[in-house]
Amino acid sequence: MTRLKCLMSSLVLLVACSAWAVTGSHIPWQPWSDKQFAQAQKEKKFIILDLEAVWCHWCHVMDEETYHDPKVVALIKAHYIPVRVDQDSRPDLSRRYEDFGWPATIVFNAQGEEIVKRRGYIAPERMAKLLAAIVNDPSPVKYANSEEPQSYSERSSLDEKTRADLIKRFIESHDGVQGGLKHTQKFLDANTVEYALALAKNGDRNAAKMARQTLQGTLNIFDPAWGGVYQYSTHSDWKHPHFEKIMSVQTESLRIYALAYQILGEKAYLKAASEVLRYLDEFLTSPDGAYYTSQDADLIKGKHSEDYFALGDNERRAKGIPQVDKHIYARENGWVIQALAQLYGATNDARILAPALKAAQWIQKHRALPDGGFRHDAKDPAGPYLEDSLSMGRAYLSLYTVTGERTWLAQAESAMKFMRAHFSGKGSAGFISAIEKGPLKPLIQLDENIALARFANLLARYTGNQAYTADARKAMRFIATPAIATRRISEPGILLADIELHNDPVHITVVGRKDDPNAKALFIAATRFGANYRRIEWWDTREAALPNADVTYPSFDKAAAFVCTNQTCSLPVFKEADLQTLATRITRFSANARVKAPG
Repeated sequence: MTRLKCLMSSLVLLVACSAWAVTGSHIPWQPWSDKQFAQAQKEKKFIILDLEAVWCHWCHVMDEETYHDPKVVALIKAHYIPVRVDQDSRPDLSRRYEDFGWPATIVFNAQGEEIVKRRGYIAPERMAKLLAAIVNDPSPVKYANSEEPQSYSERSSLDEKTRADLIKRFIESHDGVQGGLKHTQKFLDANTVEYALALAKNGDRNAAKMARQTLQGTLNIFDPAWGGVYQYSTHSDWKHPHFEKIMSVQTESLRIYALAYQILGEKAYLKAASEVLRYLDEFLTSPDGAYYTSQDADLIKGKHSEDYFALGDNERRAKGIPQVDKHIYARENGWVIQALAQLYGATNDARILAPALKAAQWIQKHRALPDGGFRHDAKDPAGPYLEDSLSMGRAYLSLYTVTGERTWLAQAESAMKFMRAHFSGKGSAGFISAIEKGPLKPLIQLDENIALARFANLLARYTGNQAYTADARKAMRFIATPAIATRRISEPGILLADIELHNDPVHITVVGRKDDPNAKALFIAATRFGANYRRIEWWDTREAALPNADVTYPSFDKAAAFVCTNQTCSLPVFKEADLQTLATRITRFSANARVKAPG
């Protein structure tokens, strides 16, 4: 599209003549579907997509101001088919446009081509000019990184140059004064901290310092009254929080603080994880035990709530409670289950495992599809989506890790088989976000493929099934493509996936009856061992051999544990304290995992 121009005289006249008639009127928003594109072709109109979040302050402001402005309403009614979508309800659209929201504004032509994409709040006057300019010149804007590579990596590993670049970015993007990324928004980036913790576990003091700085900084955006974590802080510091509480932030914070406690041993991190759990229990848990989606940033939609969140519990409740989005999505519940499993492994508190099991059972009953995958909601307007099955597959594998119950491993396998059948796409690299249909071709998305590569690889380690290794390599060929891997300021999740795919996990096996207190004590010690890449199993010798019988264990007259890594296994240990010491001593990442100063 060419530079914004003065409106054509006829368009100015249209807006001026129509303004009086639409004052106070509303826009007739429609849901997203293929029908809108057929309608657009028939009526020779454009489609404007308002991709919002129900918890988002600026979405509320834009709705009240921009989309009630007479000029904006007139232009939309004359030239556009208005579509509004809650991004949490559509993982495919959310992932596609997450770099442009929230709110995100996308305008399409009738053929489904994107004309413009805009991030965040757009004031009424600016919106009116934008809409009019599109009518005047509907040429699509070419955005940086908008074109997918013509080909993807033929290797299922990072090349040396890309790996070095990613490590350099990891170091240079860190704010060495305040922690977090060098960004105007301060938040806990889970992959960044997890990579730093993995290096810290391997003795890297610089990485440990980086992790501690970010974990300490993030404590400033915890809610002191209700627990939980605000989404982020603005002004390049930790002192200006935005008050929405969304599930991805809660669960990643809970999981990472639990992992940090296991690796670094600082009780403040365990307390932080417990504060997130307190919030989830109080505000985002349904009566049936499944989990809701988010809580709004505003008590009164569109009005800043800084004064409200400065109050204590009683004072807040006297004024009311910000709206909770009570949709129950499979994806979000999978995130919670993974986080709870991590915290349970760190504490062995049955009160933490019980809600994880309850949520897993609820989702299995109410969101499972017949062939192993998952719906997003009770009814999906589209879908299924990759993220729901991926999240639940990871959740099941997490439960297997901390319980040793094979039913969870079997369900994790079913989820992976479903993803391979429905989302592997036609190419040799990557998994698509949704089943291919409609005018928008599904994308291969970075975050999803990082998570899938790590999940499928670990599933292969547990089961010995090389089909899952092939799945992991397929995802890795996408994320290892240099143009993909280096799109962001920093993405250590790719480094984690690369390390894990080409190295053995720490493998701890307990051999002993599950009704033996000594075997149980050893298994608890195994689950408490802090490592982000681990394979923990409990073989009750009355059961069949372990799913991946790659190690032959001797039989003793008492419970024993073994630690294996890099094709080497320890002698048996019989005491939980000895197991922790041994596992720590022999745990090593490959040399490629180590952080080195650039240059």
